[in-house]
Amino acid sequence: MIETRIFDIFDRFEKYPDTIGKMVLAEKKDDKWIKYNTKQYREISDFVSYGLLAMEISKGDKVMTITNNRPQWNFMDMGIAQIGAVHVPVYSTLSNNEFEYILEHSEAKIIVVGSENLYKKIKPIADKIDKIKEVYTFDDVENAKNWQEIIELGKKSEVYYKKEVLEIKKNIKETDLLTIIYTSGTTGTPKGVMLSHQNLMTNAVASIERLHINHTHKALSFLPLSHIFEHMTSYTYQLKGVSIYSAQNVGTIAQDANELQVDGFITVPRLLESIYEKIIFKARSLSSVKRKILFWAIKLGKKYEPFNNSWFYKQKLRIADKLVFSKWRDAISQNIIFIGVGGSALRPSLGRLFWAAGLPVFEGYGLSETSPIISVNYNQAGKIKLGSVGTVLEGVKIRMLDDNEILAKGPNVMLGYYKNPKETAKVIDKDGWFHTGDIGVLGDDGFLRITDRKKEIFKMSNGKYIAPQVIENKLKESIMIGNSLVVGENQKFAGVLISPNFQNLKHWCEKQKIKFKNEQELIDIPKVKEFFQKEINIINKNLGSFEQIRKFKLVCDEWTPQTGELSPTLKLKRKIIHKKYTEMIEKMFYSKQLAAI
Repeated sequence: MIETRIFDIFDRFEKYPDTIGKMVLAEKKDDKWIKYNTKQYREISDFVSYGLLAMEISKGDKVMTITNNRPQWNFMDMGIAQIGAVHVPVYSTLSNNEFEYILEHSEAKIIVVGSENLYKKIKPIADKIDKIKEVYTFDDVENAKNWQEIIELGKKSEVYYKKEVLEIKKNIKETDLLTIIYTSGTTGTPKGVMLSHQNLMTNAVASIERLHINHTHKALSFLPLSHIFEHMTSYTYQLKGVSIYSAQNVGTIAQDANELQVDGFITVPRLLESIYEKIIFKARSLSSVKRKILFWAIKLGKKYEPFNNSWFYKQKLRIADKLVFSKWRDAISQNIIFIGVGGSALRPSLGRLFWAAGLPVFEGYGLSETSPIISVNYNQAGKIKLGSVGTVLEGVKIRMLDDNEILAKGPNVMLGYYKNPKETAKVIDKDGWFHTGDIGVLGDDGFLRITDRKKEIFKMSNGKYIAPQVIENKLKESIMIGNSLVVGENQKFAGVLISPNFQNLKHWCEKQKIKFKNEQELIDIPKVKEFFQKEINIINKNLGSFEQIRKFKLVCDEWTPQTGELSPTLKLKRKIIHKKYTEMIEKMFYSKQLAAI
């Protein structure tokens, strides 16, 4: 059986013995996991379909969800799809301006939000937009309509719409629009990526072979389901009958994974970086001997090579595992067989370390416009290469332009940008090739490496080109650097803005007996500046002479999606950061001139 539309997954549930009546979705409420089996999943989704039809939602109409991960998202997703309507899942961390733009631009008729806070934020915006009929909530919120009203209406309307839903489903083509994913807008106004059933289902089916999962496994879901990586992977899990547990929130990821002893999850590099930073931070409380053992194990782990380690290395690794790495797995899960990573570049040394710790990391590459996976590593000798984003997924083709921009073609490439044919024409050429905007290298062994974003590469006054992401990733190897932005377009040298890891920096200051009142005072301390200069000097040794950082400025702000410097997927919003720190950047390059004014 080949599934071509997402609701075909329900037919798979009923035809394969391993998934009939199996628990497939779960959430935690009042310290108890509430579970839904395949039968309940289909039944509730059907009620959503009937309820929406009774509310005069028809094929092509838009229904928006803004929520944390929960089974109810999946019920809405399937219910919307079964009547040919279009699901518009949106990040819950956007600004009011971004919400207002997307609510207006999407032409959504119904919105379902997760919490009371979101309701209070979204309802006033929705009230100003004529096309929006109603805002519902998943949580119980006083004076707000609850999504259960849609379900109850569906139950009452089943007798009228059951046959109609079956007929609608028969006529839905795999090329029909399924969802609109709004990009995180790192370079400007968010664009609505239109994806069909075929886009997502071909990607999900092809991904199964890379994940090696089956109906006995449990996955933790915590990346927002508005993130195309989690969105598509949810279908991959369902195709194999994997039990999907929605994490309570970002703060409970490790706790939930440990309690459930999950077999895997997908994430962005920042989570793995934060785990590593916490390990290093906690090392301060260890005895001298234990600290030395920890750093010995970490140094050893960063030399790990999947499926290609010497006998002598393996013996040392057994010792490191017993003394150190087994405790890491104790804190997360002893059952981990995969950690899928995407969204931005993962430092190879970090990938090696997690592999050495028995927490295998599989890095991939893709975009919202490619549903998303173009290439990915997987757990087989010769099929994984740390530092790369793996080999190209089955059914997908790539080719490289003269400037090494990656082009992709296949059933995973989007239908286009919603209501934006001009931008669509810029990225999909007449032969159907999608221009990713990413610069990469395709090795003779078939492994793809991403080196930078085409739009982010800049030229200095000496004619040399700088790829900022490469340098920024090297800078993040320092546990004192939270984020950084390399600058220097049309200048004689490269500089960098640094948002420190204030937790680690404050601990260092304690050890140095350096006192300060606040972050601004902290970054102005000469000893702190000297320390960061030494960190930059270390990194400069591994950079070409024209790439080396000549000047830097510390900022007293931590960059987050909430404060606006990062997208919801934790990518740098370069234009916003440039604008916010314009004066600081100018002083970096024109300090003498400014001083004379």
